[in-house]
Amino acid sequence: MAVYFSIFLVIVTLVTGIIWLADKFYLAPQRQLKLANTKAQCEGELTSELEASLTEPSAMVDTAVQIFPVIAFVLILRSFLYEPFQIPSGSMMPTLLDGDFILVNKFNYGLRDPVARKKFVEIGLPERGDVVVFKYPVDPQVDYIKRVIGLPGDRIIYRNKSLYIKQVCKPADKACSDFEQVVQTFKPEDSTPDGSYGLSRYTSEMPNKTHDILINNGITARTEHYYKQAGTQRDEFVVPEGQYFVMGDNRDNSLDGRFWGFVPEENLVGEAVAIWMSFTFDRAADSILPHWIPTGVRFERLGGIN
Repeated sequence: MAVYFSIFLVIVTLVTGIIWLADKFYLAPQRQLKLANTKAQCEGELTSELEASLTEPSAMVDTAVQIFPVIAFVLILRSFLYEPFQIPSGSMMPTLLDGDFILVNKFNYGLRDPVARKKFVEIGLPERGDVVVFKYPVDPQVDYIKRVIGLPGDRIIYRNKSLYIKQVCKPADKACSDFEQVVQTFKPEDSTPDGSYGLSRYTSEMPNKTHDILINNGITARTEHYYKQAGTQRDEFVVPEGQYFVMGDNRDNSLDGRFWGFVPEENLVGEAVAIWMSFTFDRAADSILPHWIPTGVRFERLGGIN
């Protein structure tokens, strides 16, 4: 749906832009010329109504001229700077909740054209711990949001609810580090977010970012469904060049890279940087109101994303 909207936005911008240019450099001067010729042929002064009829553009041209700057601004903002998204599920709890509306920074990872999504300006790349929106590799028409766990060349192990990362060796490194366990510190039950009953909350200390995660200690890992990568154990992943390994913060309720593999760099949409609105949708089953009408606002959730 987002792809179709981008195409529609580009088409509308092009059409209104062409009309705006035609009016500015041809149609408007022609109307003024017509007015001057009419005045030259008349002995008396023209009425204001007649002058207006000669100089005013048609309804279509006037509409295009009025909306073109707005549409162009929206296209530039949405394509190259920030785009709003809604969180539809609980896979990123407790960081993001169902009903959160977020802003995604599309500038951090380079500029792409809004239709083919080919990068034309290199700016930066994701870091471990970034919360990213991307095109789901299995179905690129769908937008996913997860946290970057592994960078190209990293080796990742997720075993017994614990995460181990062996960072890729850089040419300047004198010695390569071995696997390091990501420290997970248990937090009190009363700090769990809405809808997390039965889950345990931990603070996860990534190499360069600290954030909270949820773990369901009552279920076993679904390693039999994990992505099969040649030359690795079932719970081990080697991130290919130009790709990223991502996971949801709600570890046992997330369809992420453990099950379908890696995110190619070209699938990245941007980094989730802020929650600009957060609604609750709690209502009784017999309520006559549609389920999509909010029942409240979680003002305490507005702000930056860790």
